[in-house]
Amino acid sequence: MKRFSISALFCTLTLATLALAGCKKDEVVAAPPTVSLEFEQTVGADLLVLDTKTYTTLAGDQFRISIFRQYISNIVFTKTDGSTYAVPDSYYLLDAAKPDSRHLTLTGVPAGDYKGITFTIGVDSVHNVSGVQKGALDPNNNMFWTWNSGYIFTKLEGYSAQSTTSALTFHIGGFKAPNNTIRTVSPAFPSGMTLLVRADHSPEIHLNVDLLKLFSGPSTIRFATLSDVQSPGSNAVKVANNYAAGMYSVEHIHAN
Repeated sequence: MKRFSISALFCTLTLATLALAGCKKDEVVAAPPTVSLEFEQTVGADLLVLDTKTYTTLAGDQFRISIFRQYISNIVFTKTDGSTYAVPDSYYLLDAAKPDSRHLTLTGVPAGDYKGITFTIGVDSVHNVSGVQKGALDPNNNMFWTWNSGYIFTKLEGYSAQSTTSALTFHIGGFKAPNNTIRTVSPAFPSGMTLLVRADHSPEIHLNVDLLKLFSGPSTIRFATLSDVQSPGSNAVKVANNYAAGMYSVEHIHAN
């Protein structure tokens, strides 16, 4: 009788252990919240088409674009209560020739109600002097001036009949005063819209990136007099001030 009881007890404990193990195996771990950013690149009212499509600036100059790349970094979300969340290590290179580069998925954004987004156009000064880096900041992306120890924040190359050389070369960078071209922007959400981040929601922000804003705004750029910028300086600052004044806008937000 005693031997039977011990065996029964052992079997009971074994079955209980297996049952608990089975329960743990079936547990579903909730995925962390994500927020997606979709960047649609346009030139005025037209979608950006590389190489073949001719556009016209607000001042009347015609041009085509063969290369467009731009860094955005240091993304920060602001909640409706005023608190903020900075996305860690957020450095991205938007490349018109690589559609996947224009869709970002940010994991780990805390659940909450958000009223705004802020980010840098360019790369902060610390990362300009941090030596060889990887990923979006890899010098092999051809967005780094080895002779100048700094990143090209925005690169546009193309063609214009109004340019004295027919070529357009705008390599905008520089992080030292008085030629600092790092710009921080906070494109407003559509009126009444709030970004709701939840474990069971994956909201998506659609942003428009209007390249026409490089050449208009605080300074009007005419290609007959300015078509080649390849170093930090006052001309680079003019272009940076232009695109900081409205190049990015939030078109709409999908709650998903």
